[in-house]
Amino acid sequence: MFSAVRKWVIAVVLLATAVALQAAELQHEIRVSYSPDARQEIRFPDLPGYRTLVCDLHTHTAFSDGSVWPPVRIKEAWRQGLHVLAISDHIEYRPHKEDLPRGYDRAVALAAGEAATRDILLVRGAEITRDTPPGHFNAVFVKDLPALEHDDLLEVFRRANDQDAFVFWNHPGWQGAERGKWQDFHATVYQNKWLHGIEICNNECYYQQAHQWALEKNLTLIGTSDIHEPDLRRKNTAADHRTVTLVLAKEKTEDALKEALRAGRTIVWWRGRLIGREEWLRPFFDACVEVHPPHHRIKNAVFLHIRNRCEADIRLERVGTVGPKEIILPAATVTLLRIAAADPKKPIKLQYAATNFLVAPEKPLMVDIEIPGAEQ
Repeated sequence: MFSAVRKWVIAVVLLATAVALQAAELQHEIRVSYSPDARQEIRFPDLPGYRTLVCDLHTHTAFSDGSVWPPVRIKEAWRQGLHVLAISDHIEYRPHKEDLPRGYDRAVALAAGEAATRDILLVRGAEITRDTPPGHFNAVFVKDLPALEHDDLLEVFRRANDQDAFVFWNHPGWQGAERGKWQDFHATVYQNKWLHGIEICNNECYYQQAHQWALEKNLTLIGTSDIHEPDLRRKNTAADHRTVTLVLAKEKTEDALKEALRAGRTIVWWRGRLIGREEWLRPFFDACVEVHPPHHRIKNAVFLHIRNRCEADIRLERVGTVGPKEIILPAATVTLLRIAAADPKKPIKLQYAATNFLVAPEKPLMVDIEIPGAEQ
């Protein structure tokens, strides 16, 4: 009798254990299958010898005047397809310091684990915050952030450069063009080679005068989100995207990123526009646009496909005499074109202005599109 009861109890325990294990496995499968973490890639082509890194070098957390915890910034960046993120909390302006007394240096430490998990290159930075003029500045690749807390602004720049930081001027015109002028202070840090870049785009704003200064003074073109609030955007699209800097780096490392920034190999993606120096924007356009040979020729026209290999719509306006007056190549698509031709067997050259590829203020990139002939 006792033996039978004992066997029954053991059987019940084994059955309950099996059911519990099966339930645990099913729950694990559900968690894996329905995980909300999905990365939406930002698709821009690489250039020979370089990797195109999507970077945001100006963001804030609750450790200055932002409203999110540092690891959240990493999660946002990863889900949106970024490769590099700098946390650059204000040094002098920390409205939450009574609740978070450890300050700006702590934010990077808290974000580091999440960045490693998600393969985001996290850059240590800080925003040097003074009345405008002279304005706000970001120092990135800083090793000792507390050392930048000093009353003398020139001394702060010296200390940042002693740490081999990359320093750029933030949102020069944020309080108007008059207050955002180039002043004696800017001339001093520029002449000392302590100022290396300038934000020509900050979130939704574009600063035309800053763009011109960057070209004249050989400062690196920078575009950033300067984000403070939670970013509810799940995916960057051609119509709605974070303002970022595309950095053409030799590899995805901090040293390679710094080298590329100092060399000025950047393109700013801002409100559907790609802004850069012509020496980099022209090969970048060529990498984005893939022209297929005509697949069909008739008496007075050819038909061909053009592939747009980037995340931005490409807008072309004819400056020559051949081709449609306007061509729009939607992001990451293939467009069918019909080109009128007196002799469809001969090569055709189309001459266009890429109106959303800017090489200077109000100056589009001029491009030729070569269509091969039948014998080629």
